[in-house]
Amino acid sequence: MAEQEANCIFCKIIRNEAPGEKIYEDNDVTCIKDINPVSTHHYLIIPNRHIRNAKVLKPEDSELFDKIIATVDIITDKLSLNPASTRTGFHWPPFNTVHHLHLHVISPVEEMNMIRKFMFSPNSYWFVSTDYVKLHMEKNCK
Repeated sequence: MAEQEANCIFCKIIRNEAPGEKIYEDNDVTCIKDINPVSTHHYLIIPNRHIRNAKVLKPEDSELFDKIIATVDIITDKLSLNPASTRTGFHWPPFNTVHHLHLHVISPVEEMNMIRKFMFSPNSYWFVSTDYVKLHMEKNCK
């Protein structure tokens, strides 16, 4: 198994040592239902290898990052989510509650209440797009 942290709740879910409703898993990523959903569908795509957060991603993580992003399409297809009504993003430190990288997949956005729309507003200081993370990751090589 990939590098994991003994006391990380997401690592425990991946190892089946803690409860979590898995939607999808393969050798690289696991997708689980969020325990505090903000819409009808709210999932977290987590790498099976422990990475603390989006800010620490390095260029050598790009293949895994691309796999995380590709998993969005797998989840969208599997659950028949409307891509036009689906929001994805990462909480940007220090605004993350679990210290294991995870990509939020939320749908439909229209069902989120006003506070949740604010908490998960795209390209804010606390919730950033996959493109933002990719650019930050690429800058880490310079």
